[in-house]
Amino acid sequence: MNRAATLPGDPPGGRRAIAVWSIGVSVYFVAVIFRTSLGVAGLDAAERFHVGASALSTFSILQLLVYAGMQIPVGLLVDRLGTKKVLTIGVLLFTAGQLGFAFSASYGMALASRALLGCGDAMTFISVLRLGTRWFPARRGPLVAQLAGLAGMAGNLVSTLVIARLLHGVGWTAAFAGSAAAGVLVLVLLLLFLQDHPEGHHPEPFPHRGSAYVRRQIAAAWREPGTRLGLWVHFTTQFPAMVFLLLWGMPFLVQAQGLTRATAGELLTLVVLSNMGAGLIYGQIVARHHTARLPLALGTVAATALAWATVLVYPGAHAPMGLLVVLCVVLGFCGPASMLGFDFARPANPPERQGTASGITNMGGFVASMTTLLAIGILLDATGDNYRIAFAAVFVLQAAGLSQIFRLRKQAARRERERLVASRVETVHVPA
Repeated sequence: MNRAATLPGDPPGGRRAIAVWSIGVSVYFVAVIFRTSLGVAGLDAAERFHVGASALSTFSILQLLVYAGMQIPVGLLVDRLGTKKVLTIGVLLFTAGQLGFAFSASYGMALASRALLGCGDAMTFISVLRLGTRWFPARRGPLVAQLAGLAGMAGNLVSTLVIARLLHGVGWTAAFAGSAAAGVLVLVLLLLFLQDHPEGHHPEPFPHRGSAYVRRQIAAAWREPGTRLGLWVHFTTQFPAMVFLLLWGMPFLVQAQGLTRATAGELLTLVVLSNMGAGLIYGQIVARHHTARLPLALGTVAATALAWATVLVYPGAHAPMGLLVVLCVVLGFCGPASMLGFDFARPANPPERQGTASGITNMGGFVASMTTLLAIGILLDATGDNYRIAFAAVFVLQAAGLSQIFRLRKQAARRERERLVASRVETVHVPA
């Protein structure tokens, strides 16, 4: 029997939990729509603002820079203020950013809008993770986290299928401004129905809130090997698909592989659909077999590297469609694999540090994505749009991440076993 199911104070789950958690997930869903809307508009943005590859990549780099930089502050805010307040701020910011992007007439204004969007987006996922830990039993943690990621990929699917069609049907301003209405809708649902925790499961009062406490909170989370391992798992697994979907997938498929925009859009959709299916599979596996976390992560990294290498070294101008399909299916597994990072950080930290630890972990993939986006843009400009050379940057980041994963894995496993033994002792020896 799973001990997590019988721990005192474990949230009950149930239909009420699903309903409340779904509201939080809907906020994250909309945030991902806004985040990835540039991915289907990259070529249009280049024409609208008269910019090259490096300047175009700056949109996504700035957005991810703000997102990554906000992760630890957001984690601290979630631990301090609770989910509802942080999500409310997030919705207001990312909706304002999407509206600003719709009406941007200059490159500078568009950059500022994407930065604002990234700031609001940064407040969503960690909040949803914390909401899950407050409403569902601990044993459901891996599956709940994967389902949250699944909802995010559904948002990506909306970008690929809906925003792309709106963009080429009604134009730039109407497409982006119209999509901003979704932000208003989730804000209303959030304010009316979301609760931070179930009745009778109030968190412990937040302790001293000075700068010294903040430093201790961050330092304590970072000292845990599981937090650092989670960061590097997230770093190594997430970015190949993020870079592909967020910006460079459409140009690569159209300009380097000679596909039409419609066909390229279908392949981007395949990445999203593969991600959604893989999320369900990974969530079920890890919920039943906790030791499968690292093999799944490493297997995904290996498969991704092999798929990219095969496409990039394929002789001839274009890779065959079957190989591109395989690449997109494999890339779909990157998102669920990155969620495994939280499954290393979660058991390594007590409830009062979950937001902070999640923030540290979540920085990994976005730092890697930001670095790769910049590297590809620079290499494309430097090589005259040679995508084979530019996308070789993927392997450098993967190697860096793998070196850290192998360095930390034994230390994190040993520490996790120690915490598990301690929790069992505390559970058995309950004072009379």
